[in-house]
Amino acid sequence: MTRRRHKTRTRRKGQPGQGRHGWALLRLWLLYAAGVIALLFVLWVIYLNGVVREKFEGKKWSVPARVYARPLELYEGVSLPPDLFEQEMLALGYRPVERVSGPGQYARRFEGNTRHYDVYSRGFEFWDGDEPARRFRMTLDAGRVTRLQGGQGEPLPLMRLEPEEIGGIFPAHGEDRLLVRLADLPPLLGETLLAVEDRDFLDHFGVSPTAILRAAWANLQAGRVVQGGSTLTQQLVKNFYLTHERSLQRKFQEAIMAVLLEVHYSKSEILETYINEVYLGQSGSRGVHGFALGAQHYFRQPLNELKTEQIALLIAIVKGASYYNPWRHPERVKDRRDLVLRVMHREGLIDQAELEKATEAPLGIVPDVDYSLQSYPAFIELVNRQLRRDYREEDLRSEGLRIFTSLSPMIQRRLERVISERLHRLEQAHSTEGLQGAAMVTSVGAGEVLALVGDRNGRFNGFNRALDARRPIGSLVKPFVYLTALERPETYHPGTLISDDPVTVEAGDGTLWEPRNASLEDHGEVPLYQGLVHSYNQATARLGMNLGLGAVYDTLRAAGFEGNIPGVPAILLGAVEMTPYEVSGIYHTLAAEGVYTPLRAIREVLTAEGDPLRRYPLKMEQRFSPEASFQMQYLLQLALREGTGRSVYQRLPEELAMAGKTGTSNDYRDSWFAGFSGQHLTVVWLGRDNNEETPLTGSSGALHAWADMMADLPTQGLPLSPPGDVSFDWIDSATGKLSAERCEGAVWLPLREGQAPEESVRCRIDRSSRPSWWQRLWQ
Repeated sequence: MTRRRHKTRTRRKGQPGQGRHGWALLRLWLLYAAGVIALLFVLWVIYLNGVVREKFEGKKWSVPARVYARPLELYEGVSLPPDLFEQEMLALGYRPVERVSGPGQYARRFEGNTRHYDVYSRGFEFWDGDEPARRFRMTLDAGRVTRLQGGQGEPLPLMRLEPEEIGGIFPAHGEDRLLVRLADLPPLLGETLLAVEDRDFLDHFGVSPTAILRAAWANLQAGRVVQGGSTLTQQLVKNFYLTHERSLQRKFQEAIMAVLLEVHYSKSEILETYINEVYLGQSGSRGVHGFALGAQHYFRQPLNELKTEQIALLIAIVKGASYYNPWRHPERVKDRRDLVLRVMHREGLIDQAELEKATEAPLGIVPDVDYSLQSYPAFIELVNRQLRRDYREEDLRSEGLRIFTSLSPMIQRRLERVISERLHRLEQAHSTEGLQGAAMVTSVGAGEVLALVGDRNGRFNGFNRALDARRPIGSLVKPFVYLTALERPETYHPGTLISDDPVTVEAGDGTLWEPRNASLEDHGEVPLYQGLVHSYNQATARLGMNLGLGAVYDTLRAAGFEGNIPGVPAILLGAVEMTPYEVSGIYHTLAAEGVYTPLRAIREVLTAEGDPLRRYPLKMEQRFSPEASFQMQYLLQLALREGTGRSVYQRLPEELAMAGKTGTSNDYRDSWFAGFSGQHLTVVWLGRDNNEETPLTGSSGALHAWADMMADLPTQGLPLSPPGDVSFDWIDSATGKLSAERCEGAVWLPLREGQAPEESVRCRIDRSSRPSWWQRLWQ
């Protein structure tokens, strides 16, 4: 019997038992990986959920501080040329109509030279209370308001229009927006937006499969991308949370976040956020976001005043603000706008007649030169500097503060035009180029900056010469030398004789200072007033040295100058550098009868909710005696009547009492003029940035720009009544003794009590004499 041999077999790879074990292991790993992926996905969704809720429920936007000009205040008797009034209405976005029916409109009617206006104002929340929208009527005759009535014909003591928004202090990322509530949105805009951008908005949960399929079919038929499938919620997620990167990963994330947004928030909350977030264009370096700001950007009108075709244009731009830029591509935008209008008609939002009317209407956008929302950059820079003394930069850029300033848009626009046009004319007349300019207008007494220009192009946002260009002021310093003398009434008065002989002063290093008159002539003994009126260098230098440099320094400091004053005699003739802003500061003290008031550009600051944060009250301090100040104003009036500024009365009415002084630095590098009325102080500087010689003196350059400005500025003359301690008398200009009316050489001068000379000169009748300009003003 034979035995069977049992062989031991080894299981080879790939046999059935081994395969079952391998698949089980693979399934285990796949389940594990799926679990990990699911866990990561859940964690990612939780993270996205936190991102969505944190931003949506917190502070959604950094809202810039908004800066406003002073409002136009109307009352019977106020000076207001019709052309300036209508410029103001245009800047505020008011529309001329045949018959007034709502806010933001005005109608006018002519009766000879008289103009009647029917105006419907917009409401506005001022720092001192709400001004409701109201209808009023106004009559302008001979450049003055002669009648002001309410809508029912009742007398109206004061009407204040809403202020023009002139700029802002914007977040670092450059976004700008005006927040609007959904309840304040014009119904036509909201309904059209949904009809054009997301007709299923009220039914989907953030992502619309129907819209995706519809877009895919449209794109397939066209052979290119002609329609998108993103819902309005997805668009908000993309703009609010994500970048504009084109990738499947970003698109997937966008869809997830859209669903999360819909889970947590209502349709109205999502729509309201979209309305304030949507990108509608660019203004310089700032992005225009939201429909409310878009309405201002393109039409200079509030959202609730837009016409049907204007609403359609804004919604047309939503599809692509760059591609549908109405200034660059007007035909393209009109086609898109008309498409939106047809959608309005298809959805029953407008009838056939309104469709035809709106389709035929022009785009109606403001001119492209006016679409920047950062107006008057030089003045805004002054506001920024004053604000930064009191507020953190972060708060200014993000808290939506409302800043009310002193700027007068009417005066600002006039000043910009004057500087630009006058420089062009001077360059043509002297066959030169490269001249620059800066100027300021300030209200006398309040010290408020009404207008400021820092470049010959008033809208240039660059080097601000009004604030930063320090230049020698030349003869503008001389009034402060003479004011120092007049503050010593026991020694000096306007008729006191002083010497205009040559003067030599040895400096500490052994060098000699030997100033000469511009005419190179000596005038011997002259009355003090002539030294200033005719701007004699020698007389001024001698007087200043007799008074002492320290005394003149003290006068400049008391007038408000805080900069560097060189310790050299040459400062008596203007070797001290100041900016136009600093010159305005010290001349305002002269114009305000010796009262120092710090110049200010800000009136009030409110929070975004309208609560007052800080007031900027008027600060006043009597730095010089009223008597000396009145005498100085009289001498500066003489300078315009008889001295270096006498050409201004070729442009100004003789009965308008004004005062001023020319200034010219060495080698004609700087042309200055500073002058004032009873209401307005204007300072003008002309020169070159490279400090090279110009063909201009103060009287041939800056004086003409000053006269251009003051000739059309509604203003009042200087007060004629002297202080109680001052009276007028006739003084002989050759001897300084008492004289009489119509005597040869007699001048009519203001003297303080006890200053009248005891001796009289023998009178020789001047039969050709006529009453002095001062007497003519009184008459």
